[in-house]
Amino acid sequence: MRGIHIKRIAYLCLGWFSLIAGIIGVFLPLLPTTPFVLLAAWCFSRSSKRFYLWLTQHRFFGPIIKDWQSGTGIPKKTRNRAILFMWLSMGLSIIIIARPWSTATLLIIGVCMSIILFRIPIKKQ
Repeated sequence: MRGIHIKRIAYLCLGWFSLIAGIIGVFLPLLPTTPFVLLAAWCFSRSSKRFYLWLTQHRFFGPIIKDWQSGTGIPKKTRNRAILFMWLSMGLSIIIIARPWSTATLLIIGVCMSIILFRIPIKKQ
């Protein structure tokens, strides 16, 4: 019984941490909002029905979760904006840091994230 209680608390903490990271990601282009919100929903679904319902019914975060769960994908405009801001912020980081290892790392991350974003289904309007 104690193990279940600890697991629930861990899911709650991870859910809130993810949601806060997602909220910060709304304002910082390097931090993606959607994956953190989806992780928060998953954690809340395993720990708190109240928080899960609140999150899925939230006016801003709810549609992200519902689109993902339904498999309809994301709007093309959202995907393109995410890719644009990601590459702009990575380009700025490459210029500021100006180290070969950091440039290579950022380019690899950027290419991988772009592939992932291009593979996500586009939501039909």
